[in-house]
Amino acid sequence: MNKNTNTVIEASVEKPAGFYENDFQLKTDTAATKIDSNFSSLSYWKEVRKRFFANKGAVIAGIIIILIVIFAFAGPNMNSYTYSSQNLEQKNYAPRIPGFKGIFAGNERMKTTTGTKIINLYEKNGDTDVYYWFGSDVLGRDIWTRTWMGTRVSLYISIIAVLIDMIIGMSYGLISGYFGGIVDSTMCRIAEIINGIPRLVIVTLLMLILKPGIATIIFALMITEWIGMARIARAEMLNLKEREFVLASRTLGARNFSIIFREILPNIIGQIITQTMFSIPTAIFTEAFLSFVGLGIPVPQCSLGSLISDAFNSFTTHPYQILPPILVLALLMLSFNLLADGLREALDPKLKEA
Repeated sequence: MNKNTNTVIEASVEKPAGFYENDFQLKTDTAATKIDSNFSSLSYWKEVRKRFFANKGAVIAGIIIILIVIFAFAGPNMNSYTYSSQNLEQKNYAPRIPGFKGIFAGNERMKTTTGTKIINLYEKNGDTDVYYWFGSDVLGRDIWTRTWMGTRVSLYISIIAVLIDMIIGMSYGLISGYFGGIVDSTMCRIAEIINGIPRLVIVTLLMLILKPGIATIIFALMITEWIGMARIARAEMLNLKEREFVLASRTLGARNFSIIFREILPNIIGQIITQTMFSIPTAIFTEAFLSFVGLGIPVPQCSLGSLISDAFNSFTTHPYQILPPILVLALLMLSFNLLADGLREALDPKLKEA
């Protein structure tokens, strides 16, 4: 053993136990000190936001919904036409946009007994300075303005109806599940009876009593659409009402409705939001169906369903008239379903990816 080795051994033996300055080294490299995101401490809503934005389909669907809402409110004001103004001299004009050619140049292919020919009513009638971005219908009304006005009406009806259904269904289900026993049994039977009545029958009966319009459709949707929300709220209540925090609140003297709406409701808000997002496309389709069969919005007002119904009669001759409302309706329903699916995965910790 050499002299240097003896010196090191003696120094290590004589050095008292403890922490010294050279025992630790400061890491200045941010990559080396980065916390693993899988195990970092995040609040619930931050984690929800992180999982939601990781779902590209839900994010794109949300962007599409925002764009449609913007056009629903700004679109009718982007030109000089109104949704109810008519000009029979400019009926059945094909789509025409300034600076565009091809399908947006105002040309329309017409099938005749002698073959197919291209007609441009703008040039034929001398309306070279007239532009209908989506074309005009059989009464000379601007389809662009009517499409976005109809979208606004459909969104308004569906959102108002869903919000009312959420309040009614959520309260009904929470109260039914909390009290249980004869109260729960009676309320469930009432919900089953209401759910057993066809929606079309309810709307038809309402039309005999009330005037056709937005209020009647909202009322019709409000009568039956809350059943699904009530079932979800009841199931969550049955799952949570025997938990420790509920028993603690009851022991401390909290009243029943305080426990229901202040203790349990905040713990199921994720499921409520998800069910609400799934209910919106259902309400939009129901409104469109009722308007399509003639039980919806009266003229001159319009909705997506009434626009599809009006353009259906001229589908074989002027197919461009039915495309805008159908595309908007399809995008709305698809986007809301994708958004609801993304919110469900983000709000439910059980669906968190490992």
